[in-house]
Amino acid sequence: MANTFYASPPHLQIQHLCQHQHHKYLTSLPRRRPLHNLCFLPTQNRLFAFPQPRRSYFTLNALHSDPPHQRSVNSGRRNESYQQWDTLTSKLSGVANFPFLLLQMPQILLNARNLMSANNTALFAIPWLGMLTSLLGNLSLLSYFAKKREKEAMLVQTLGVLSTYVVVVQLALAQSMPFPYFLATSLVVLSGLFLNFMNYFALLNAPIWRFWEDFITIGGLSMLPQIMWSTFVPYLPNSILPGAVSFVIAVFAVTMARSGKLSEKGVKFVGGISGWTATFLFMWMPVSQMWTNFLNPENMKGLSAFSMLLAMLGNGLMLPRALFIRDFMWFTGSTWATIFYGYGNLACLFLLNIIGKEFYLAATVGLVSWIGMAFWRDSVVHGHSSPLASLGDLVFGSRK
Repeated sequence: MANTFYASPPHLQIQHLCQHQHHKYLTSLPRRRPLHNLCFLPTQNRLFAFPQPRRSYFTLNALHSDPPHQRSVNSGRRNESYQQWDTLTSKLSGVANFPFLLLQMPQILLNARNLMSANNTALFAIPWLGMLTSLLGNLSLLSYFAKKREKEAMLVQTLGVLSTYVVVVQLALAQSMPFPYFLATSLVVLSGLFLNFMNYFALLNAPIWRFWEDFITIGGLSMLPQIMWSTFVPYLPNSILPGAVSFVIAVFAVTMARSGKLSEKGVKFVGGISGWTATFLFMWMPVSQMWTNFLNPENMKGLSAFSMLLAMLGNGLMLPRALFIRDFMWFTGSTWATIFYGYGNLACLFLLNIIGKEFYLAATVGLVSWIGMAFWRDSVVHGHSSPLASLGDLVFGSRK
């Protein structure tokens, strides 16, 4: 090697010597971590690289959900049809505000008339605990959609919070809801709306948001078993044991996750509790209604077919968006409410001859056509040969 080096022409000897010295300089430097072991943080127009610590730290996200998979399915496909369907499904979610608004208005107006006529006892038929459960569910889902930046779905949940809170105010005025509970509920509602929108616009301190996440996680997990148990009273003994036990479990799970004593999968599981408990609370509403229908079929005459149609329309309008962004939790809750709460109660009304055959058949054809269209269109924009492939992406892709 040495003889070959010095036998080279003078200009090549100088070049080789520089290369040799440069190689010695590089080999004398301390070894750096490989590039793939760096995490990159985009800040404004620059890219900063920071070495990852050896130990992995996991943060608790009380509203964690599997990320949308519309980016991973045919990610290179960004044609005009895809963008149009993306925009349309987002607008359909926004349109869902109108059926939900019309769904609440009759109850609000009826309560107002009863209050003005001093018929306060009529409002005692509305369970304030059920309203409180609905409020917590709406707030949890509002936080969930705020983190996913689903603006239209946020508006739907915000409308749900506000309309339900109006009913709560009416119950407090009628003194059917204890005033201390009303004050606590008002504080939670106002704080929840403020914190969610502050977080949406990235104006909220991280520790405050983590506290809110813990609160709705513990609250949702505590109330869900209690509501499920209370549905079947008096066939089950009247007890607060389910809520108390689930409260202890929720506090323990959140504490373990915050202290870093759970595995990554455990932290992810705890993080998903809030959104799923809110979804299950809404999914339990049709179960409770069906159980009431079974026990007292004569009371079905007081159930508004128009309200059930609005519930079916409102939830059905959000189905295409949930399918498009591959949000399994959102799709599950919306599908359940569309089929079992809206359409299921219409089926009960038809079987009891409360609504006509034409009304029921029109609702059936409309629902089947809408769901079929949503799956067909989604499969087209994602380049699938069958609508079942979109369902496979939703169900199995969400677990990847």
